[in-house]
Amino acid sequence: MLSDPVFLQALGNTPEYAVFGAPIVIALSLCIALLLDAIPRGKGLYRLIYVLPYITPVVAVSWVWRWMYQPPPLGVVNAILVALGIPAGEFLNSTSQALPSILGVNVWVELGYCSTIFLAGLQTIPKEYYEAARIDGAKGRQVFFSITIPLLAPITFFLVVMEGIQFLRIFTQVYNMSMQAMGGPLGSTKSAALYIYQKAFTNFEMAQAGSASIILFIIIMAVTLIQMKLLDRRVDY
Repeated sequence: MLSDPVFLQALGNTPEYAVFGAPIVIALSLCIALLLDAIPRGKGLYRLIYVLPYITPVVAVSWVWRWMYQPPPLGVVNAILVALGIPAGEFLNSTSQALPSILGVNVWVELGYCSTIFLAGLQTIPKEYYEAARIDGAKGRQVFFSITIPLLAPITFFLVVMEGIQFLRIFTQVYNMSMQAMGGPLGSTKSAALYIYQKAFTNFEMAQAGSASIILFIIIMAVTLIQMKLLDRRVDY
C-alpha cells in the first residue's frame, strides 16, 4: 500500500482536512456560541438556524454546494463574485481550490453541532463567577481567558477529539462534490476513506481496501491518543 502513489496522495490529503478543518470549526463555533449566549431573546430560533446544516442530509448539502460552485452564470457563488467585480473562481475544477472548497462545506456543516455544544456549556457556567470578576475589576478579555475558557476546557477537549476524527474520515462530501466521485481533479481532493471505498466497491480489490482501512484506523487512533494525551493535561475535571 505504501508504494501506491494514489494511496499516498489520498493519505496526504486526509490530514489537510483535519489540520485546517477542526481548528476552524472549534474557533468559529465558539465565537457563534458566545454571540448566541449574549442574545437576550430568540436563542432557540438562532440555534435552529445554525444547526439546520448539520441535521440536513450530507448528500443533499453536498449537491447543493456543488451546484453553487458551478461556473457563472449557473453557480450562485461565482455570480456573487462577478457582481462584486471579483474574478470567478474555478473551485471544484481547480487542483488548488477544490480541497478548500470541500473543506469549507464540511466546516459549515459542523458549525451547528459544535456551536450548540459550546452554547450548552456556556449556559452551565454560574453567572456569579462573572459578577465576582467584574466586582474585582476584571475586563472582558480577562474574564474570557480566566473564566470562560478554563470552564469550557472539558467541552473543548471533547469537540477537538470528535472533530479531528470527523475530518480524518471525511468521505460523503468528497464523493458527492468531486467530478465523477473520483476525488479530483487529479486526485487533489481524494481522501483515504474515498480511496478505500473505490478499492472495495469499484475495483473489488478487497485486500488492498482492507489494508488501507487498517492504516487509516491506526492513523485515527494515533491522532486521537495524542490529542487526548496533550489536551488531558490542560483539562481539570
